[in-house]
Amino acid sequence: MSDRAVLHVKGRILTGSDEVRDGLWVVDGRISYDRPAGARDVRTVEGWALPGLVDAHCHVGLGAHGPVGADVAEKQALTDREAGTLLLRDAGSPSDTRWVDDREDLPKIIRAGRHIARTRRYIRGYAHEIEPGDLVAYVAREAGRGDGWVKLVGDWIDREVGDLAPSWPREAAEAAIAEAHRLGARVTAHCFAENSLRDLVESGIDCVEHATGLTDELIPLFASRGVAIVPTLVNIATFPDLAAGGESKFPRWSAHMRRLHERRYDTVRSAYDAGIPVFVGTDAGGTLPHGLVAAEVAELVTAGIPPLAALSATTWGAREWLGRPGLVEGAPADLVVYESDPRADVRVLAAPRRVVLNGAVVS
Repeated sequence: MSDRAVLHVKGRILTGSDEVRDGLWVVDGRISYDRPAGARDVRTVEGWALPGLVDAHCHVGLGAHGPVGADVAEKQALTDREAGTLLLRDAGSPSDTRWVDDREDLPKIIRAGRHIARTRRYIRGYAHEIEPGDLVAYVAREAGRGDGWVKLVGDWIDREVGDLAPSWPREAAEAAIAEAHRLGARVTAHCFAENSLRDLVESGIDCVEHATGLTDELIPLFASRGVAIVPTLVNIATFPDLAAGGESKFPRWSAHMRRLHERRYDTVRSAYDAGIPVFVGTDAGGTLPHGLVAAEVAELVTAGIPPLAALSATTWGAREWLGRPGLVEGAPADLVVYESDPRADVRVLAAPRRVVLNGAVVS
């Protein structure tokens, strides 16, 4: 054992949805369930501990108008850290945030490269905007830049139609997803509407972001293929304002966005009931602030997902899905400690008592 200070987390350690241990130790930044011999300078933290929370859809280095500087990206990451969010799946960013990996005081990021969108069919400054013939090449490029994920924009408003429409012909999506899988990357897609979903799922996509267009007809397809969804309900809450802003120019689109918003809770609950994997994501970055994970978990509960399942969607289950460890022997000590049991009331997540990252108490 080195001279580095030892941390003793006393209380209840929630290592799984039905697994609780009595206390853990942190030695040299890693978890141990055995008291270290000859421990000196022991610091004690007491409470209910969860693995560091997961935001499975956020954007570090992205602002309302595109990429932002490292100083802003750092503030975004620190905001997540203060909220106890210690693992981020960055679902598309035009900024190079690899420098974050060298900072032990910042959350860990799993990147999906930069968004890949159809020409003039996404928010300006966010994505590579290309045509279908280039999709495979750009997917290969972003698979190399990411950490095992690629992000497509599956649908967006088509100004000629005046409503949401699919971005990619099915054959282009099939070829692109196959190329990502050949390169060892999973593929996710932004999808608000109904009409892009079947082609993407049958083409082999691994995850769908938002998924507000899920219908009773499509839900069994998602369930049978094991396609996960990240509903981002805190983002879907903005749909009425978006609809109001586009009412005069795109009334058909505005009405569609309102319908998707109105049925959002039923959509998520039906997906969960059918066995579709559901994970927590906030869509932070761009126009939404970071640090909203507790609010998103509360939204999942409001939608009808059981509190324990909603907790798993940002802790044990989310980490397993992303291939990152939880509170297991020898894992990096990334954990959050609360005053009371978050299983009894998920609103506890909004008030971490202590945040521990790489074994250091950072908040």
